[in-house]
Amino acid sequence: MFLDEADISVHAGRGGNGMVHFHREKYVTHGGPDGGDGGRGGSIYLQVDRKLNTLYRFRNVRKFLAKDGAKGDTNNMTGRSAEDIVISVPPGTMVRELPGGKLLGDLTQDGQRMLLVRGGRGGRGNQHFATSSNQAPSVAEKGAPGEEKNLRLELKLIADIGLVGAPNAGKSTFLASVTAAKPKIAPYPFTTTEPNLGVAALDGFETVVLADIPGLIEGAHAGTGLGFDFLRHIQRTRVLIHLIDGAGADPLADFSQVNTELALFDPDLRLKPQVVAVNKMDQPEAMERWSALQSELKKRGYEAFAVSALTRRGTREILYRAAQLLRELPPAPIVEQELPVYRAVEDPSAFTIEREADGAWRLKGKRIERAAEMTYWELDEAVARFQRILELVGAYRALQEAGARQGDIVRIGKHELEWKD
Repeated sequence: MFLDEADISVHAGRGGNGMVHFHREKYVTHGGPDGGDGGRGGSIYLQVDRKLNTLYRFRNVRKFLAKDGAKGDTNNMTGRSAEDIVISVPPGTMVRELPGGKLLGDLTQDGQRMLLVRGGRGGRGNQHFATSSNQAPSVAEKGAPGEEKNLRLELKLIADIGLVGAPNAGKSTFLASVTAAKPKIAPYPFTTTEPNLGVAALDGFETVVLADIPGLIEGAHAGTGLGFDFLRHIQRTRVLIHLIDGAGADPLADFSQVNTELALFDPDLRLKPQVVAVNKMDQPEAMERWSALQSELKKRGYEAFAVSALTRRGTREILYRAAQLLRELPPAPIVEQELPVYRAVEDPSAFTIEREADGAWRLKGKRIERAAEMTYWELDEAVARFQRILELVGAYRALQEAGARQGDIVRIGKHELEWKD
């Protein structure tokens, strides 16, 4: 299995600010509060696109920023919500949170979508703060900040085209000739002891992923030799290129043996589209046999190509034919499923208090820091509301018990406040 990876950072948009405003209309002397709510900030999603097969796009783009929601307006008008960002990834993409590497999701199905970070909700306008005792509130909320995460994307690359054949049929050489892969190549059986993968570029931006599966021998379906592990890899591919050694002792016997092993392991493997590459056409023995081999393979229902992986003769032609077969296959079925997203369960009202080197107090807590970000500090009513939140979650008393005194500095997120008894 081929593993590709990329580290990215994702920042959801902040919610738009709520508005403080009072209705103004001719002949209406005391219009009520009509400040609108802010719009929601943009969220960021991953979505599987089966046409992709690498994480190549993330080499140059590693930071994704969603836009903020628009601020609220007069006449109770809600600001426009920001558009979400949808990032396309290939099937087989695993998502881990950094630091720590906790698995958040495993994306396998075409069209499957995963929420990475949620946009902040819009702040409420002053229309929401009217009460029977305060019918003209001069208070509103700022938009909530969007979530931010650092993530690692890991790709368990599933090959489009599998290269099968007897040991030393030339699969590794073929892979090296059409891709940038550098498999181990030597003239003895089982040079390849694990699948090698490479990406071959076709016309334009089209690419296909090829897997060089280790050579199969009699009994592989029962686990002999390299057996089960590598037959399973063939199950993941959709088209097969079957290489046979045109200069070998009995090319057709090798061809039949490999197909028998495939069928014994999984009968469906024989149903996969398969094209045959008669390899080593740079050798006289293979050239002499080519016509007879092509004729016999045609009788058996297989399309054959004369190939020399060493000199690259015919390699592009058979690659394009395999890619054509791949395009003609029906799309893989989309399985509707709910993606498990694992999140730590935490109390949003929990907080901690620390004493910093300069004597200031640092108050940390999800709900407290979020409330501080959403407070209009220039509005007295908004400040009073924030103080009530501190009392409600118990932070006010906790600071007193920790030793906070008149004039001390209390830091909450990026805000610095002066403590007053």
